Amino acid sequence: MPNNKRNIFLFLTLLIGAILLFFINISLGQVFIPFKEVLKSLTGSQASKETWEYIIFNYRLPKAITAILVGMGLSVSGLLMQTLFRNPLAGPYVLGLSSGSSLGVAFVILGASYLPTIIADYFLSPYGIMFASCLGSLLVLFLVLLVSKRLRDTTSILIVGLMFSSFSGAIVSVLTYFSSAEQLQKFTFWSMGSLGNLSWNQIVILLVAVTIGLFLSVLNIKALDALLLGENYARSMGINFKKSKFIIIIATSILAGSITAFAGPIAFIGLAVPHIAKMVFHTSNHWILFWSTLFFGAIIMLFCDMVSQMPGTNVTLPINAITSIIGAPVVIWLLVRKRGFN
Repeated sequence: MPNNKRNIFLFLTLLIGAILLFFINISLGQVFIPFKEVLKSLTGSQASKETWEYIIFNYRLPKAITAILVGMGLSVSGLLMQTLFRNPLAGPYVLGLSSGSSLGVAFVILGASYLPTIIADYFLSPYGIMFASCLGSLLVLFLVLLVSKRLRDTTSILIVGLMFSSFSGAIVSVLTYFSSAEQLQKFTFWSMGSLGNLSWNQIVILLVAVTIGLFLSVLNIKALDALLLGENYARSMGINFKKSKFIIIIATSILAGSITAFAGPIAFIGLAVPHIAKMVFHTSNHWILFWSTLFFGAIIMLFCDMVSQMPGTNVTLPINAITSIIGAPVVIWLLVRKRGFN
């Protein structure tokens, strides 16, 4: 009973923290918008200034929603991969999906000069880059699924994913070698990740993809709990391991692939947030871990986005760098603190 009360208290704290950070995220930026004005605008009333209203609904709100979706999706996909492979270093991109997306984008950006002008102009547009990213991610997913049908051992699938990552990275390196400075700059900016370039239509597509991925994840919570004790134990519990493995890989691919396509590769979140949730809640129950990683992912991503905006300045730092700079020390501190209590 005390554990239940503690978990309820922690979840309420996370919920309140996520809501507060959501509003603070919208309030802060190059132009400071008073908290009251943000509340008025989001609750249906008109803000005191039209420019504030425009900034909120065209820039700040879409970016905050994107941060929440990215944080939730990457955190849960990281939890899925760490449990499936029983490897604490596994993350959402361990199957090579990020490398596949990068390869697709690299072909478009770095190889655009070899395409006809009309085709090049389309592929260099935001929608073209997203299409190339999705295509690259789906290609790697298809190859991983094809190989996984012939492999019973999850460790072998992990190795295959790493090999696809190395192969894709090698091709990207060859493309960068023959590219111009302008092409390299554009590809580098994409690889740094961004939360603020999505339209409302793109956010709806991302929302649908993340919702599907999270729904598939919920369906496999029982299987994830059983997998903690090994594949043989999962089978003895009546879990269809082959089917569960397939759905887990599909869920991770949808989450990581769609997020990479729309926001670029985002580091740290998927790898570290599941560990933070486990250390805070002191449990291996995936029903609790699923919801806690959702909240922690959203909170950490909102906070990182706030820091990247450098409130009060005209400087915006790469979100990919901020997630690692802030996140790595936090995880190290939590691990040391936990060790100190043992």
